[in-house]
Amino acid sequence: MQDVSVSVRVPTILRPLTGGAAEVSVDGAATLAEVLDKLEAEHPGIRTRVLDDDGKLRRFVNVYVNDDDVRFADGLRTATPDGASISIIPAVAGG
Repeated sequence: MQDVSVSVRVPTILRPLTGGAAEVSVDGAATLAEVLDKLEAEHPGIRTRVLDDDGKLRRFVNVYVNDDDVRFADGLRTATPDGASISIIPAVAGG
């Protein structure tokens, strides 16, 4: 397997888990699920903020691989090619 590296943009609310980093790199992950596993290993607590108890994306968290909303792609099986940019974006409610 070819080694891939992706960047993950971390929202402000999750930055305490990444030591304040707004962006972190993840190596060797071919899918979004693998990216989240590696993020959890390096930054414990991220998984529970992004995934629910059933291991699915939380309803009010949007995740994009490049500019594609993973809910309309393959969800956690969405491919994360080398150089991809992943954005975790908490939904904002209000009126």
